[in-house]
Formats: sequence, structure tokens, C-alpha cells
Amino acid sequence: MDLIPNKTPKVLKQFFSTYTWDFYNKNEKKIYLTFDDGPIPDVTEFVLEELHKFEAKATFFCIGENIKKHPDIFKKILSSDHAIGNHTMNHLKAWKNDPKTYLKNIIDCQDIIEEHSTLRSSTKLFRPPYGQVSYSKFKTLEKLGYKIILWDILSKDWDKTVSKEQCFQNVIQNTSQGSIIVFHDSIKASKNLKYTLPKVLDYFTERGYIFDKIEH
Repeated sequence: MDLIPNKTPKVLKQFFSTYTWDFYNKNEKKIYLTFDDGPIPDVTEFVLEELHKFEAKATFFCIGENIKKHPDIFKKILSSDHAIGNHTMNHLKAWKNDPKTYLKNIIDCQDIIEEHSTLRSSTKLFRPPYGQVSYSKFKTLEKLGYKIILWDILSKDWDKTVSKEQCFQNVIQNTSQGSIIVFHDSIKASKNLKYTLPKVLDYFTERGYIFDKIEH
């Protein structure tokens, strides 16, 4: 039984209202695509090509180690005017690491992001791996100027038990105005991603939606 919902329940959003789950605005037909775990050769580049075809913008929550390994691909994300978010240096789980270790991992990732770009915003986007974050860690991150971005929709592109057709349905059946959608530009997710992303871009473009990035 799958215990992780494709669409985040309203009660969860209300209970954890300090986090950003969506950008609902009844007057704007906007969708916010996000991509976690990159940059990765071939996969991230595929994503960038597909976004370009539809003049779509997105937000990439990058892992610091992957930026270090693939700085040229990271720069391609920036040069395409997409937004960048912090996804820790090594994809750490908040619940399995003490605050000092976890926060250092985030700061190390931010240093790498700033080293390879001109991003010096006072507000920094952060998505905790696995969606794990505690209240105490959140308050510390908030003081450091981070904005925690979670999600409205999970495509579940990483899940080997989810077919590519189901991955597509997970998105189109649950997305609405202002939805933040999670994809992964990773090798693990690439099969479902490469099938689903072009179809999602086409489906919502035909229905008059705009794909926007998350502003800092």
C-alpha cells in the first residue's frame, strides 16, 4: 500500500503552514515544475531541452556534490534563467542527522551554489530531502534566510513500482492552478521522467497554463 499521497492533503498544508506547498492564485493559470537531485549528465540536459521547447521556466533543487561534479550543466540551468534551490550537499535526511551536521551540509551546498553563480539573494530556496525537517531546524533555517519549499504534487517518477503511464496520470489528475510539482533529474527517475515531462508540458500548455519558476 502506498502511504505517500500524490497530492498533499489540505489538512497537512494547514498544519504545517510555515512551509510553502503551492502558490494558488485563482487569477493565474500557473504551474511550478521543480526538479530535485541534479545536475546529472543527460537527464538534466534533457529536462532543459524540453523546457526550452515550451518556453517553460522551472526550479532546480540541486545537490551540492552534483554541482561540484557537473559545473557546466549547472551553468546551463542558470543561463536558461531557471531558479536554483538548495537540496543539501549530500541529500541528507534531517531526522537521521543532528542539527549541527545537517545545517553545515545545507550551508556547504549554498556555498557551492554561490561559488558557481552570481546568486547572492538574502532569501534562499531550500527543499529538504524526503521532505524531512523538524521545527527547530526550520526556525534556524528561517533565521538564516531560507524559504522552505515543499510540494502540492508528487509525480513519483523515482518509484520503480510506478509505470510511466501512471506517473503521467499522477500529475495531470491532481495538478491545479498554483501547484508545485516534484520531478527528479536523476538516473533513478529518468525512465518515467523522459516519458512524462514532455506530455505534461504539452498537456497543460494546450490548456493555457504557464510554467513559472519560484522566485527567491
